[in-house]
This record gives sequence, structure tokens and C-alpha cells, in this order.
Amino acid sequence: MNKPNIVVCDHIHESGLEILKNTSDINYIYAADIDKVALLDVIKDADVCITRSSTDIDEKFLNAATNLKAVVRAGVGVDNVDIVGCSKRGVIAMNVPTANTIAATELTMTHMLSCMRKMPYAHAQLKDQRIWKREDWYGQELYGKKLGVIGFGNIGHRVALRAKSFEMDVVAYDPYISSSKATDLGIEYTENFDDILSCDIITIHTPKNSETLNMIDEEQIAKMKDGVILINCARGGLYNEDALYNNLKSGKIAMAGIDVFTKEPATNHPLLDLNNITVTAHLGANTVESQYKIATQAANNAIKSARGIGYPHALNLPIDESKIPSFVKPYLELTQKMAFLIAQMDKSTIESIKIEAEGEIADYLDSLETFAIVGALTHSLSNEKINYVNATFVANERGLKIDSSSVKNKSAYKNQVSVKITTSHGVNTTSGTIFDEEVQRIIKVNDFLMDIEPSGKMILFTNSDVPGVIGSVGSILSDANINIADFRLGRSKNGALAIIIVDEDVSIDTLNKLENLEAAKSVSYAQI
Repeated sequence: MNKPNIVVCDHIHESGLEILKNTSDINYIYAADIDKVALLDVIKDADVCITRSSTDIDEKFLNAATNLKAVVRAGVGVDNVDIVGCSKRGVIAMNVPTANTIAATELTMTHMLSCMRKMPYAHAQLKDQRIWKREDWYGQELYGKKLGVIGFGNIGHRVALRAKSFEMDVVAYDPYISSSKATDLGIEYTENFDDILSCDIITIHTPKNSETLNMIDEEQIAKMKDGVILINCARGGLYNEDALYNNLKSGKIAMAGIDVFTKEPATNHPLLDLNNITVTAHLGANTVESQYKIATQAANNAIKSARGIGYPHALNLPIDESKIPSFVKPYLELTQKMAFLIAQMDKSTIESIKIEAEGEIADYLDSLETFAIVGALTHSLSNEKINYVNATFVANERGLKIDSSSVKNKSAYKNQVSVKITTSHGVNTTSGTIFDEEVQRIIKVNDFLMDIEPSGKMILFTNSDVPGVIGSVGSILSDANINIADFRLGRSKNGALAIIIVDEDVSIDTLNKLENLEAAKSVSYAQI
């Protein structure tokens, strides 16, 4: 089987490159230093590309990358990625939306404090002009002020929590969340946008789309308090920049803290002429820690998509993630991994795939089916393109029987998903659930109860339940210089199943030695 090719098109932190270099089952190609014309030749055999903002994933790029299965945007913004074009070609587009969360949160607080104390101007007067004039710099305290937070996602809710530590009154507005997400944190939630407009300070943390573009314009500013302070460290254009300029100049808005602009770089922007604004050059993600996290997450996501075992933060799924509850997505990923595991346990021809779901997750059977198909067929169709966009079509084309059903909750878990795959050789089933919102666990493999994270290099060893087996297995792996990271054992009346997580790749020779043990019934090797 040919190794998939991952091409790094733009510069990312060395931590991500090290992960790619040290992953044995992929080919890593570094192309960040070549010109964009030459890049088109490099990407023709790429399975996955990692990009930042310097490389446009446009029609020219997609036409050249004829083998492309996925694109990972190492960062949040995807303005340079033609998502519609990717979808038409069956290419999954992903981003890394959470790696810069803390950096953007702290920058927001930096702008807020700078606006309240006019810190950049006080600094410049002393350092650049050598003037010591304390009476010029009477600022305001955050204590007791009311902060309006527009958008209560990863960044918005962290800003709100930090504002609470300054003993501010905080009110959140986000029509796409449950009110309890705010109120459980001791933060007021409102459905009335005018409640936000009446605050002393307003900060925005929403994506940029047709609903949020120019969300704050002349009409909204007119309803605000005189002397309001506005902060935007999210996306340029959420505040109408003409309205922002006019009202900063008139004094209606006392100060603004701005990190993002509609058109960047914004070196000649009129806002820069004002003396009641703090500005930075889109530095939301510019911390060492953030760049490390962006690179490592992008690399790991690229590897998962190259292996076909997951497409974290995919932007063009056949389901609208904004319209499904947050608890659903981890089950979709788990379902794909369970199907992928079974497909490696038995590599014979797949005849049917059946999904059973218990609990609220059963309302999303169609989506579970799609993810199960991708997981089940990825290994056998390694030289073809299989993803969420074309999964059902590919399954129908191959005559697979796909079935799903909701079953009465008969387990101890609130939600549970089971994947059953029938092949020309036999039947295998796995069941799984999610703990603590995102912790994925396989809890059953065929008749054997388990508790194992679906990740890593796994040896699945079924045997007669007799003394000495574990020792024999350990000796064979030790002789092959294979370290055991985890060992999970399940037992039933038919014998035992050991799932052994190892640190090194396992050779066919080692698997054969395990299979030749007298107590062995079956041995398989899977990598998730």
C-alpha cells in the first residue's frame, strides 16, 4: 500500500513538522519555501495539504492537486480556501479553530485594559517624548463596569470569565447557545441585543458571515451610551469601520481596541489617524504557545485525514454543525473510528454496515451512517477518495447494504452507538460512548466488555482463557523491542480478548508469532 503524501505549503511551527517527520506511515513533503508556481507541480500527488494564509486554495490549486483528499488550514480563518470548490471535488476542508483561544482571549483583555488606562499613549509620552505628566492620564477601572459579550463560544466565554475576575458585571448575547452555558458560569444571558448596546464596554467574538457583517453600525452605535468602549479581536468588518471612525472622532465612542480590519494589511487605514484607539496588526494568534498548538493540531489532523480515520473541524460536511447539539460531534468521530477498527480486524470484502443507537444520539442516525461508511471503507479504498461528501454514493456503487436503527436504551449509558460490519468472512461489532462530553471510549468489542480509547497502534488478540498467555504475549513483544503502552483484557464464556496498545509498529513476523501461540484464536493489528 502506498503511503499518503502530506504537503506543507506554508511555514508552521517546528513542533508540527517534527510530528510529520516522525510519522512512519506517511510521506512528508516540505514545500513552504518554494514559489507558488512551482508548488503546483509538488501538490499533484498530495493526499493532504497544510496551508496558512500565504497559499490560496483556489481553482488553480485544486485543479493541480488531482489526488487531494483534504486541506488543513493551520489557523481559524479560511478566507483563502475555496470551500465550495473543495466540496465539488470531494475535498474535505478543515481548520484549527481552538488552538489560539487563550492567545485571542488575553489579547482582548489587553486591549480592554489599554483602552481603560490609555496605556499606549501614556507609554509613548514618557518613552518617546520624555515627558512626565501624570495628570494627562486619568483612566477608568474595569471594576463595576458592565461588559457586553457578543458571541459566547470558545473565546467569548473565556473573556467573560476573566472579566468576572475583575469584578465586572457581564452580560452575554449568543442566539446559538443554551442560556445555561452562560448562567451556569454566573453570567447574565440575554436574547435582547439592546441589553448589549447599553453596556459600558462591548466586545465581539463571532465568525464573519452574512449575519454578523456590520453587526455594529450607525444604528446600533446610536443606542449606546456616550463614552462607550468597543473591542474587536475577532474578524474585520464585524464593526462597520466608517461608523466606527465617525463615532470615535465625535467622541460618542470614547475608545476602541482593534486587532482586525476589513482589508489587511491596514497600514493606511483612517482609524490609525485617531488618538482614541489602540490597534494591533492581527496579533490574536501571535504567541509562542498558540503557534505551537496550531502546528501540532494541524499536523495531527492532517495525519488523521491522510489515514482516513477522522476529519477534525471539517467545514464542508454534509451536516451543518451549527445546527446540531455539541454532544453529537464526538459520537460521529467515535462511530467512524469504530468502523475503521473493525475494517482492520477483518480485511475481507464488506457486505453490510449496520448502526444501532441508544439515547438522544439516535436522532442523528443519518449522520452516524455517513461517518461509519467513511470509517469502514477507508482502508479498502486507500487509493480512492472516500469522505463524508461522497460516502453514501460510494457505498451504493459497491452494493453495500446500509442499515440503521434506534434501539431502546438498555445500557447504563445515556447514549451509546454500536457498529456492526458483515464481511465475506464473518461479523464484528463494536460499541462506544462518550464520557465528560468529549472523551471517546470503546466499551465493547464483539462479546467482550472493554474500556479503551480508540487511538494508537493496537494488537487485538483473542485466545482461550488459560494461564500463561499474557506472559507469552509479553515475551514475543519484548523480543521484537515493542513497548506496551496499555493492556486491556476482556473475558467471556468463549475466551478472552486482549487489546494491546503499543508504541512501535508491529511487523507481520511478530503478528505471525503471536498467532502461532497455542492458545491464540485470532490476531489482528489496527492503527487509529
